[in-house]
Amino acid sequence: MSAPRDITGDAPSKVARITEHLRNEWQLYVMLLPTIIWFIVFLYKPMYGLQIAFKDYSIFRGVANSPWVGLEHFHTLFGSDQFLRAIKNTIIISFLSLCFGFPMPIILALMFNEITHQLFKKTAQTIVYLPHFISTVIIAGIVMTAFSPSAGIVNTFIQWLGFEPIYFLIKPEWFRPIFIGSGIWQEAGFSSIVFLAAIAGVSPSLYESAVVDGASRWQMMWKITLPSILPTIIIMLIIRIGNLLEVGFELIILLYQPSTYETGDVINTLIYRQGLQGAQYDLAAAAGLFNAVVAFVLVMTANTISKRYSRTSLW
Repeated sequence: MSAPRDITGDAPSKVARITEHLRNEWQLYVMLLPTIIWFIVFLYKPMYGLQIAFKDYSIFRGVANSPWVGLEHFHTLFGSDQFLRAIKNTIIISFLSLCFGFPMPIILALMFNEITHQLFKKTAQTIVYLPHFISTVIIAGIVMTAFSPSAGIVNTFIQWLGFEPIYFLIKPEWFRPIFIGSGIWQEAGFSSIVFLAAIAGVSPSLYESAVVDGASRWQMMWKITLPSILPTIIIMLIIRIGNLLEVGFELIILLYQPSTYETGDVINTLIYRQGLQGAQYDLAAAAGLFNAVVAFVLVMTANTISKRYSRTSLW
C-alpha cells in the first residue's frame, strides 16, 4: 500500500512519510528507547536547574521560588581570586595534557602496528590496556605509594643515587607533572584502540605498492599509515578540545591538598568545594554553566576550523 498523499495529490506529506517510517522501523526505536529515556532523565531534565546560576538559591524555597539576581554570581566569580586561579590551572593542565597526552595513543598504535610477533604484541597490548580498567581510587593509591617519601619506589631510587627524598605530593611544582603522567599511563593504552581500528581499515594494497617501490617501514608509516588515519585523528582531537576544561576531577580530588591548590585547583574541584562542601549551589551552578559554554564554543570553533581546512568534521 502506498503512503497517503497530501492535499495536492502530488507526493506523500511529510507527516505521512514520518508515520510510514516509524511503522516500518518501530523495532529500532524500541531498542533506542532506553537510551532516549536515559538522556532525558539524566541530561536534559537537569538543565532545568541551570537557572540556579541566575538566582539567589535557597534549598527551602526551591528553584522556582528563589529570587532572580541576574549576573550577580558571575560578577562574584570573576572577581574571585580562587576562580581566576582555577581557570588558569585548568587551562595549563588541559593544554599540557593535550600536548603530551593526545599524541601518546597515536604513537602506541603506530608502534603496535609495526610489531610482527603476535604473542609479544598481544602481551604488550594487554599490559598497556590494563590501567584503564583500574579504579581511579586505586590509581591514586598507586601514585601516592610510588611517590611516598619513606617507602616509594621513586624516592628509594633517589636515595640510592645519594640525594635526599622529595615530598612530591605536597610540592605545588610537582603536582601537574604527576597528574598528567598518571593520566597518560592510565588512558593512553586504551585510547590507542581507536587508532588501531583506523589503521586496520587502511587498504593493504597501498603497503604492497610501497614495498614494490622499495619503501621502508618508516616511510610507509609516514607516507601511508599516518595520512590514512588523519581524519580519525582530527575527529578525536575535536572531541578532546571539547573536553578541554573537563580535567580529571576524581584523580585531582584524591591527589591534591591545600598545599597544592596553587597549581592543582581546577574549575571542577572549585565547583565541588563551593557547591557540595560550602553549600553555595548558585555560585557552583554559575561556574558550571561557564564551563559548559566555553566547552561548547571550543567544540564549535575546532569543528569549523577543521571543516574549512581539512574537510573533516563532526557535522
